[in-house]
Amino acid sequence: MPKDTNPMGTIFGGIILSYIDQAGVVEAHRHTDRKLVTVAMHEVKFIAPVFVGDLVSFYTETMRLGRTSITVKVTVDARRGTPPHENVRVTQAEVVYVGIDSPGHAIPVKDDQEGPEGVLKAAQPGRVPKTPLPEGPWSA
Repeated sequence: MPKDTNPMGTIFGGIILSYIDQAGVVEAHRHTDRKLVTVAMHEVKFIAPVFVGDLVSFYTETMRLGRTSITVKVTVDARRGTPPHENVRVTQAEVVYVGIDSPGHAIPVKDDQEGPEGVLKAAQPGRVPKTPLPEGPWSA
């Protein structure tokens, strides 16, 4: 049994969460060079399992640029490794990152911030269509 799987042959959810965090911070760093930390990961529902052999893709979209934070939506899809090789939505999450200084205090993510509190500028258009999360066999 590979180290990132359970006895049912699916990838541990915590592994997927780790990759969501990594994909999200790459997107967030498109907007700042500041050191970023993860402060929140909003509701993650696993709606389909990831099996050993699946090709997993992580798509990101900046949802909000705040004064000290950046919110990124991460969508996770899997292409099944066995025929008919269907594509399935695994999960979706919004992750909030905050810019910090050396002692760990929140700082603005940009030097040239203008406008009211919490407003920077519109996020760049996303590369992933905004679609509702489909219901899956593991839905509550």
